[in-house]
Formats: sequence, structure tokens, C-alpha cells
Amino acid sequence: MSEKEILKKETLKKETLINVPREKILIRTATPEDAEALLDIYAPYVNKTAITFEYEVPTVEEFRNRIENTLTRYPYIVIEDNGIIQGYAYTSPFGERIAYKWSVETSIYIREDSRKSGYGRMLYDEIERISIRQNVQNMNACIACPGLKDNCEKDFDSALLDGDIDSIKEMSERFGDSKIDMSSVIFHERIGYKVAGHFHKCGSKFGKWYDMVWMEKIIGGHEEPPMNFVPFPDINI
Repeated sequence: MSEKEILKKETLKKETLINVPREKILIRTATPEDAEALLDIYAPYVNKTAITFEYEVPTVEEFRNRIENTLTRYPYIVIEDNGIIQGYAYTSPFGERIAYKWSVETSIYIREDSRKSGYGRMLYDEIERISIRQNVQNMNACIACPGLKDNCEKDFDSALLDGDIDSIKEMSERFGDSKIDMSSVIFHERIGYKVAGHFHKCGSKFGKWYDMVWMEKIIGGHEEPPMNFVPFPDINI
């Protein structure tokens, strides 16, 4: 490695805790200054989909505060391609009680025109790597999906538990709409998440009822007693 390359690498390390260069792709820690760019990615999910149950697009200031608050304990990362942010991911508490601290909830959002480009998988790989360093044991994803007709819910639950992707796809085509489909469920299944629960018609948006599926991925050995949870700022990456 040349002197110039070494200097560049050391500079990047100082700027952020995480730098994973893949040709023109960079994964790094988000900063409060990213708020406007990340909000541009998130806003269409609020305005046009049921993927998030949020009704109103947050202000830039509120979004900046969310980033800052998350980073006090959990990772919040972005993926850039050619210097343009294409998506972001973060973890948050699975529950407020202290006994939950070894479990996290994952969230991920990809730019509208960049979905199915591999960015989501790269972000999740990095979030998982960080979570392991934090001694996190369980990663949990709360995923909205179409509400089903009552006589189809049993078949859907069986397909979820069996990891039957073909059946899930078929039901997605039957019951999905312009606001949501089963693609997130399928994505999480493919990267190792398994269904842990299915809540029926538990959220309403755009005048329709939507279901919620919880999926989990076990990334730890659940030693007893567990190792201490390590806040994100204390990780030496």
C-alpha cells in the first residue's frame, strides 16, 4: 500500500467508526448532518407506503435528534455509492426493561430507485457484525405486511413458519397492494430471519388494516450469565 493510500485510510478511520470500502461503495456511521439526505429516503415510505406506520414526515430537526439519540447506544449506519447515500440502517431497543438489553430491533430503508441493488444485504451484514461486538443475542425485525382475509391467515402463518417463499410470494401477489407487499418478509427470510409472531390487523393506514410480522435472528450463544452489553460508542472498530 502506498503512503498516499495509507494516509487516506487513516483519515477515513478518524472520520467514522465504520468504513467498509467495496470499490465505490462505502458503509459508514451516520452523523446528524446526514439528517436531510436520510429524510429524503424515508419520506416516500411515510407518504406512499404502509412499510412504516408513521403518518407524518418528521422534520429535519426531529430526524437529526433521532440519529443522535440512537448513536448514544446503538449503531446507525449509511451506505454510499459514488458518494451518494443509497440507504441506511440502525438498531434500537427491543424493549424498555433492562432485561431486554441483549435484544435489538432492526430498521432499514433504501432509496426508492435503488431497491434490490444489494445495498440492504450489505447494511444488514454490517449491522449484524456490530451487534455481535455489542454482545447482542437476538436481532428482531418488525415488518408490516398486507392484511389477509380471515380464511387465508392459517395458510399464511404456516407458510411463514415453514419458510415457504413460493407460497408467501403467491399470497403477496393476491393480497399486496400499491402500499405494501411481502417483499420485506421474503428478504429477511433469505438472510436468516425466522418468523416469531404474526399480529393481525394491528395497524391502520390509508384507510386499510395491515398486519405485523415479527421475525428474529439469533446471533449469540445465550451464555449464562450473559456478557455485558457494549454501547456502540465503546466499540473499537
